Amino acid sequence: MGDAELATAVLDTELRSRLAEVAELGPDALHQTLESRPGRESALGPADLLITGWGCPALTKELLAAAPRLKAIVHAAGSVKSLVTEAVWERGLTVSSAADANAGPVADYTMAAIVLAGKKALSTAAAYGTGWPAFRDRQGLDGRRIGVVGASRIGRRVMARLNTFEAGCQILLYDPYVSVTEATRLGVELVDLNTLCRASTIVTLHAPERPETRWLLDAERLALIPDGGTVINTARGSLIDTEALTRECASGRLDAILDVTDPEPLERGHPLTTLPNVLLTPHIAGAQGSEVRRLGAFAVEEVERWVRGMPLLGRVRRDDLERLA
Repeated sequence: MGDAELATAVLDTELRSRLAEVAELGPDALHQTLESRPGRESALGPADLLITGWGCPALTKELLAAAPRLKAIVHAAGSVKSLVTEAVWERGLTVSSAADANAGPVADYTMAAIVLAGKKALSTAAAYGTGWPAFRDRQGLDGRRIGVVGASRIGRRVMARLNTFEAGCQILLYDPYVSVTEATRLGVELVDLNTLCRASTIVTLHAPERPETRWLLDAERLALIPDGGTVINTARGSLIDTEALTRECASGRLDAILDVTDPEPLERGHPLTTLPNVLLTPHIAGAQGSEVRRLGAFAVEEVERWVRGMPLLGRVRRDDLERLA
């Protein structure tokens, strides 16, 4: 067994040991245990690599000072924006994220939402007790125009899956970083955002949270979406003007399927929490329950690649952050 294989085997044994220690702890108990453990910073001293996850504190200059040997960070979750500080890049640390592994469940959720939207499931379900809709009034997904906002790793998965649907949907894409040539390769039509809203009966958001994307769907653009349209948001709540969307949904003109909101969560009694044509879920589109194993498996495989000196599949660079969620 070579050095790389030995290091991987030792690492795997140590990880299994740590996992066994915390297997019986719930999230709250685990967090309290970690918070109360003395010398957390000193434990970083001998570390060459750090595995992080949801809820990990930001890697500040002060925290990194306690880890002089640290060379790489593998984030067993999605976005690293709340984790990585400028100090990480100043140290020249390698950063990797399991965002690709997390993208699969989000794309699955989005596809389910698109199918429900195509059949107007929310509005139809709300009227279930008062009589079923006449056959001529029912709707389906075939031939629908679907607007995808953002060719992110999730947006690309959604577009790829839509292109395999027998429904024959027309896919419109808005993304200022995508060329017409690339859009053609993706099998979609590249349009401006106003055109997308005006032409799409289903609009699904997959853009990052940035100052220029705040209220990307404002009152004016929401008003462009055709009557009976559905807005789907699995990205960031700030992409939509919440009160403007509330007015559109309260009027019955639009439906919405929202896994994220602004603020998050919405205050108790907010109209969106009671409207029958709005489905709210508590930020569950990403890996949940048994799906989290995908993130752990990705992180372990990424550590093995790092130990072996191989390219990291989840590598995140400073310049990437501007365009990532």
